[in-house]
Amino acid sequence: MPSWFGRKKDPPSESAAPEASGGASGALRSVRFIGYTEDWRLEGAMLLAGRLLDTLNRRDGIPLVDVTWAPLDGSASMEPAPGIQSVDPYDLIVVVAGEDTLAGVTAEERAAHRVHKVTFAVALEAPPFRVVGVISLHPGSNPESLLERGSQMFAAVKDAVVKVGDGLIDLGQAEVVLVNRFYLRDVAQVDRATGLRHEPFPGGRQGIG
Repeated sequence: MPSWFGRKKDPPSESAAPEASGGASGALRSVRFIGYTEDWRLEGAMLLAGRLLDTLNRRDGIPLVDVTWAPLDGSASMEPAPGIQSVDPYDLIVVVAGEDTLAGVTAEERAAHRVHKVTFAVALEAPPFRVVGVISLHPGSNPESLLERGSQMFAAVKDAVVKVGDGLIDLGQAEVVLVNRFYLRDVAQVDRATGLRHEPFPGGRQGIG
């Protein structure tokens, strides 16, 4: 096991303490966990109540079972990692949010929540990852605000495409990934079809819906 595993890289100040979330309520259920660090792909199972996004944003260690892992560069196949029994959210850069990790919120509730937000097509640079997709922000916010240290450690990206170098990461049926904002180096508004950067917009923001 690498010596960095489970080590918090950049502890937040007290002013950036996570907000209390109601997502912790609900019955525990076992869900598949897929996460990516700077060098590794991790898979396993975890017990989850509410949404995975809320769990990660509490910044507590996540107990895992049946963990397998492989180097991110594809130099070896997935193999058991019995020494890994938990993962620290600070070590994760991208986490796949499958449908089972979104349970507890109905489609109608999600739609109602989106009504009060503005969506943007963006490219997020979190080396070695590039994530292109759609984010939802409160009116008056702009995508560049994700670069600011805030209470929410992870941001949800819908309809996501994740690349490492020239290679695409297979997300299976998942349409949402969670990106660790602490690793972000650049956020750009892009054309959703091409992933190419837009020219700057007046006022610094341009919604797509």
